[in-house]
Amino acid sequence: MTESQPSARIAYADGERVSLALRAGIRSVIEDEETLNKINVFPVPDGDTGTNLALTLSAVHARLAGTSESNACAVLTTAADAALDGARGNSGAIVAQFLQGMADSSTGSERLDVAQFADAVLHGADYAREAMDEPREGTILSVIRDFADEVQKAQEKTDAGFGTLLRAGLARAEASLADTPNQLEALRKAGVVDAGARGFVDLVRGVVDFVKSGDARNIENWRPAISEEGVEPSAGEEIDLTHRYCSECMVTGENVDRRKLREAVSALGSSMVIAGTRNKIKLHIHVNDPDELFETARRFGKVSGEKADDMQKQQRSAHAPSHAVAVITDSAADIPDDELERLNIHMVPVRLHFGDRSYLDKISMTPDEFYAELKSNPVHPKTSQPAPGDFRRQYQFLASHYRWVISLQLTSAASGTWQAARAAAERTAAGGEILVFDTRNASVGQGLLCVFAAELAAAGKNGKEIFDALLAARQNTHTYIVLRDLTFGVRGGRVPAILKTLADMLRLTTVLTIREDGSIGAAGVIFGRRNLVAKFSNFVLKRHGHLSSCRLAVGHAHCVDDAEALLAELQGAMQGINYSYIAEAGPALGAHAGPGGMVVSVQELED
Repeated sequence: MTESQPSARIAYADGERVSLALRAGIRSVIEDEETLNKINVFPVPDGDTGTNLALTLSAVHARLAGTSESNACAVLTTAADAALDGARGNSGAIVAQFLQGMADSSTGSERLDVAQFADAVLHGADYAREAMDEPREGTILSVIRDFADEVQKAQEKTDAGFGTLLRAGLARAEASLADTPNQLEALRKAGVVDAGARGFVDLVRGVVDFVKSGDARNIENWRPAISEEGVEPSAGEEIDLTHRYCSECMVTGENVDRRKLREAVSALGSSMVIAGTRNKIKLHIHVNDPDELFETARRFGKVSGEKADDMQKQQRSAHAPSHAVAVITDSAADIPDDELERLNIHMVPVRLHFGDRSYLDKISMTPDEFYAELKSNPVHPKTSQPAPGDFRRQYQFLASHYRWVISLQLTSAASGTWQAARAAAERTAAGGEILVFDTRNASVGQGLLCVFAAELAAAGKNGKEIFDALLAARQNTHTYIVLRDLTFGVRGGRVPAILKTLADMLRLTTVLTIREDGSIGAAGVIFGRRNLVAKFSNFVLKRHGHLSSCRLAVGHAHCVDDAEALLAELQGAMQGINYSYIAEAGPALGAHAGPGGMVVSVQELED
């Protein structure tokens, strides 16, 4: 498909050529991911535009690489559908809609001539602009429009080939990109061009380079070199966010009313993009209450693929990475919000299901809401590990801003979360090194290990030093769970009904522990059910009351008064406690412990 000589005029693009050209363009975008993240200042300076475009277009590349379709329209349709499924962030959704417009314009065309291609690009530009609730000049929309206009002009010239069209369009797009700071004050103040717009120019440039050389480079096994340099903060400044969560979901159904969906959702937040078809819509918007968004979307069709990224944490990571290591965990770790904020610990939510209703743990359903639903809903909840894609999105972002990412997961003996995290880490192509750690713990025990790792990161330890330190700390972190009522364990299938019957007859309270291999087993029983706080305190003190230096965490399943009393008793009897906290236990524990359950973790400290 080369057009290195003026006489080598490319008059048509079939499916194979479109696929190869798109994949070459995608490689160009991914190679620029880190820079795109660092110049991302609009609409929110959260440093993730490069990551979002890389994830969106990687989905397209993977889909195209697995096909050998010769029909140009079929390839564009495949690309648009893959982009829609993989779309992340404003720019990702806009690119997905651009490809959808091109696909719809080329319906029925096995080959595209230059006129058909120019029309397809114009349709793509129209689709992209229509997807935005409040389109702004100086963004990717402006550059796409200028590119499309120039391609249309170039095709009107006699004997113009694809090379001529694309070179003319690229030149106009580059000039349009350079002008974005003159159109948006946030860009001018930061001294950068728009990140999404630059990503689109990268895409076009990659296509042009392929047309010149015919070299379709493969990115499936490619990873950028890990930087040994210090991490530079991103451009711009942190801002006060009107809306905290970058939220997305897929809405599917027959003839979804896009206009009414837009009207219903637009009042909930800002930066809304609606991409897709009548039957399959990707909804992106910045909100403060993701659950309200998902509830509203359910009125229009089946909702899936819910996600909500914390832009406040992303801003902090993008603009002030004070150390080289990022710490991330899953929401099975129970850590107070103020500690998560203090140590900038990132979290991937566990998926929570009550029947056919799904929630994001601690984001679209709080612990208080969970326990209220647990008491009233006859359907017992189920939890499921985050999908590898949930981890990969976070890893891709963090690994582009940090030299190392330490990911601490719920015990692999009780969940597939660690395996999902490992799979995601292996598929993440970014600059930083990702180390996935099996805590062999849960709840506040997992939380203590996360706090330990984050404080070592703040003290300047590197990723390998922290990972090695965690191996020792894991052996010294002991967790005990008291089950006040076995009803919910029976409902969830984790406790045999006969065991509950015997415990009730004998007035026994079961105590579980997390063993050294991460499995959960019996630690003993407490006789009687009165004065349970004092009895559980004595149970823990017999095993760890002698420690000269330790950390302590208490988790509770909707019984904060008991948790406070338990912590007070332990603090009064143990002289070596130098750090402690109380956290409400999430559904990973609470679904089986039920309201009234308590958990204690003791972490012995070495010098």
